[in-house]
Formats: sequence, C-alpha cells, structure tokens
Amino acid sequence: MKTRPDFLRAQKGRRQSLPGLTLEICASPPAAAKPGAARVGFTASRKVGGAVERNRAKRRLRAAAAATLPLLAREGHDYVLIARTTTLSRPFAELSRDLTKALAAAHATMDRAGAVAALPGEGANRCKG
Repeated sequence: MKTRPDFLRAQKGRRQSLPGLTLEICASPPAAAKPGAARVGFTASRKVGGAVERNRAKRRLRAAAAATLPLLAREGHDYVLIARTTTLSRPFAELSRDLTKALAAAHATMDRAGAVAALPGEGANRCKG
C-alpha cells in the first residue's frame, strides 16, 4: 500500500494497539484485491523521532511483518503497521509477539463483527471509503 486513500480506508477499520506497534486492518477494496495476497503498509509519525529513527522503526516493522504476515495474514485484507516510540527499543522477539497478538485480536474482532453482519438488517463487514 502506498497511496493516502488506502491508509485512510484502513484507519476506518479495526485497530489493535500494543506496546510495540499499532495495527489497523480492513478488507481490501474489490478493485485492489488480488487472489492469495494481502496488502500491507507501514507508517511512523514524527512522534517516533527524526527521519533516521522513523526509517529504523519502519525497517523493524517490515522485518516483523515479513516473518509473521505470510503465516497469519488473510487474503483480501489491508494491514497498516504504525510505529510507536517503543518500536525502536523493544526486543525484536517481543515486537514480533506484539504483531502476532494484534493480528489474532483483530481477526477475532472482525470474525465477531462478520457474524453480526450476517444477521438480517446489519451492515457488511467492510470498511467504508
């Protein structure tokens, strides 16, 4: 994911915050969804630090995502990993554990919302945007 509208759409989806990162998850729009693939984006605000620190935080998030998302990501979903100030100092094993926990919690929440959406008169489990 590289365009601002993609990040804004994910922002309207589910959010899970843990000490090492924040995860935003949303169903991909039908036009952008590719079979067997999930889209992922990374961001770090200036609260994390200067350019060097932000880039380091995003590299750490990319490494954690490369190890975790192939196993746990769902096809047809957008994932945005947001760096926090502790992303830089947190041990990598704990950062990966944070991502795994965030994915499990976000998927469980989406599954529950999907069960509610299946009821008559309820909205679909898709992000607006």
